[in-house]
Amino acid sequence: MTVLSVCAISTNGALDAGGAYYMISRALGPEFGGSLGVMFFFANVCGSALYVLGLVESIVDTFGLPPGQTTSSGIQVLPHSYWYEILYGTVILIICLLVCLVGADIYAKATFIIFIIVIVVISTIFISFFVVSPKSINITVTSGNNTEFREGLFTGFNLSTLKSNLPSKYVADYTTGVMMGFAAVFAVMFNGCTGIMAGSNMSGDLKNPSYSIPRGTITAVIFTYIVYNILSLMISCTCDRFLLQNNYGFLEDINVWHPFVIIGIYSSTLSAAMSNLIGASRILYALAKDNIFGKLLVPAKKTSASGNPWAAVLISWVFVQLVLFTGKLNTIAGIVTIFFLLVYAAVDLACLALEWASAPNFRPTFRYFTWHTCVLGIIGCAIMMFLISPIYASCSIAFMLILLLVLHYVSPSSSWGYISQALIFHQVRKYLLMLDVRKDHVKFWRPQVLLMVANPRTSTQLICFANDLKKSGLYVLGHVQTGDLDEMPSDPLQAQYDSWLSLVDALNVKSFVSLTLSDSVRHGVQHLLFISGLGGMRPNTLILGFYDDSVPEDDLQQIPAFSESSHSIYSDQGSSLLPHFPPARHRSSAKALSGREYVGIISDSIKMLKNVCLARYFNQLNKADLFSRKNYEVSIDVWPLNPLRPDSASYVDTCSLFLLQMACILNMVRSWRKARLRIFLCVESGNSAGEHEKKLKQLLGQLRIKGSIKTLHWDSVAALHWHKQVPDHSNNEGNFVNNFPSNAMKISNDYLIAVNRMILEQDTHPAIRFLYLPRPPADLALHERYLEQLEILTRDLGPTLLIHGISAVTSFDI
Repeated sequence: MTVLSVCAISTNGALDAGGAYYMISRALGPEFGGSLGVMFFFANVCGSALYVLGLVESIVDTFGLPPGQTTSSGIQVLPHSYWYEILYGTVILIICLLVCLVGADIYAKATFIIFIIVIVVISTIFISFFVVSPKSINITVTSGNNTEFREGLFTGFNLSTLKSNLPSKYVADYTTGVMMGFAAVFAVMFNGCTGIMAGSNMSGDLKNPSYSIPRGTITAVIFTYIVYNILSLMISCTCDRFLLQNNYGFLEDINVWHPFVIIGIYSSTLSAAMSNLIGASRILYALAKDNIFGKLLVPAKKTSASGNPWAAVLISWVFVQLVLFTGKLNTIAGIVTIFFLLVYAAVDLACLALEWASAPNFRPTFRYFTWHTCVLGIIGCAIMMFLISPIYASCSIAFMLILLLVLHYVSPSSSWGYISQALIFHQVRKYLLMLDVRKDHVKFWRPQVLLMVANPRTSTQLICFANDLKKSGLYVLGHVQTGDLDEMPSDPLQAQYDSWLSLVDALNVKSFVSLTLSDSVRHGVQHLLFISGLGGMRPNTLILGFYDDSVPEDDLQQIPAFSESSHSIYSDQGSSLLPHFPPARHRSSAKALSGREYVGIISDSIKMLKNVCLARYFNQLNKADLFSRKNYEVSIDVWPLNPLRPDSASYVDTCSLFLLQMACILNMVRSWRKARLRIFLCVESGNSAGEHEKKLKQLLGQLRIKGSIKTLHWDSVAALHWHKQVPDHSNNEGNFVNNFPSNAMKISNDYLIAVNRMILEQDTHPAIRFLYLPRPPADLALHERYLEQLEILTRDLGPTLLIHGISAVTSFDI
């Protein structure tokens, strides 16, 4: 299954050095690629040590002194002890090192010669099963200090021999004394199949890897599968169990010419050791070249004039030498198998992710795979990992995850493309199509915010506040640049997107960015309200900064990520993103829009059934300082009465309920939970204050809103509304199609100043004030007066949010 995935990925474009690491990293990103590249590097290192130890064991069995004997006899001349075996392994490893240092060309020639030798040896083995007569083979069995001489049988093809070999009947491992089982035998046998990655590891040295890897890998797997199965069947039919369990060199004893097998074993193990050593060096070189671990792997980048990464070869050789000191063949075999299985599972995962992402550019020329084969490969690898050793498997996965997390935070961004983005796009598109606006219900309503930002330099506090207010809903930062595209050589907004996205990252807000070019700010806001979002995810609430004569302050420099000394916002060329945001408006500079146009934006939004919020004095909001004060109670004040229509005296209209809902949503946010919600009830002495308070408390209980009610007698303030009304000499308002009641001309400034003073005279300085935003008048001539009234009403109130709600957002039902 893994071979099919390897072939699919390798035929989907140009393949560079690194083999499986290159495939995984380019498909799953640098985090997965780097962590699994390290695992694959260690797998090849341990694999090389495994084959060297296997070769040493074979040499000692053939040329080593028998147990308990100190004098040489015949060809058995080599001393036999732990340190002598390390010496023999070191010599063999140096030979492999020298071949790998010369380069891939000499390695390829050497492996081809070895391949011819191995083919000849295998042929002689198959012939020997037919031409060699049945015979007994002397076996020396050592148990503790006792040495016993027994005989194993080569019976020739015999059905009874086959039947006797069919049961498992596992025995203890001769190196560790631990009882063997299926998983342990599989771990040892599996290392004879890991060569399927040898070709992909040499991907950087192949002329046409996309052509050679699929054909070479599939041919090797089929050939190996056939040879292993035929060889296993012939051995089972001709050799008894005792011979197989106690003489690992039995093929030498039954061969037509004994040295043939020795030559074959030495050649194949030497080739496998070199293959893993050169594979490890190529993976290390690819990791270093990609700067996954920064300066840590810089020495591994050094290459010879011919391009051979000699430094990576030397580093790999050192690691292999260290593994040799373990000396436990079967222990290393288990570790190597788990590492390889983990990498194979990752290759299958990479292919599966590419297939599921349905990216048009994933069109490999090798088509004999499906997502089913990838899943089967992943499941098979995972099962065998835990069957071999649950502890080793768990530790390997944990080590990989730790590396993945570390690389996620420290590795530099890459231009390889992230499969996660393709998968997210695929799933988001699918679920957006399932999000049906016709099934919306008030119980599941949430604010979906479009915040209009004139200049990010002066709006950072408001941007962060709106992020708190969205309650897991859609959040869009909108910006309008005035101009005519016909008069410009190209779209000026494209160059600004990176700056805005960097702002989003620096402020750690979860928002989208939507920029538009228009002939006026008002038309631009209309465009954004019409087109922002997709499907059921469209803004339902517009937030605007307040329109006044205050001079905007540049507070972008106060953010650490955007300070001049910070390196996090610098590109590779060292150019700062700050200049892409224009400087804050100077006192003498003209505004981008007029007051009448600003009120027109509010009117447009209400006509489009969007809720509207006007934010004033949010440059004074410092949430971190607010909640760090000791013995200071933070409060959120809510004034749900329409100040331009105090005669309505209603707290249950749509706008008032929306006001309460938004204040409650803010209070539900984790960073605002410590704040106390205060609702102010304004009543006149002639009315029953207790009855009004009781009804409001009952309403809050039904809405599950926790807050304290503060009743205010505002007779003196309300009297100004009735006694100091401005005469209305205009009869034009009734001529408008969109006519609705307005007190804009009747309300006096004295009344508004009194309301403002009443709000200011309350107990504490709240963190935020939520006020009712009256609907703008339909008469365009009254827009300037309406804006003046809002300015007087909110003057010096601190952070204030004027809110006008259109849609029903509260529910009494479950």
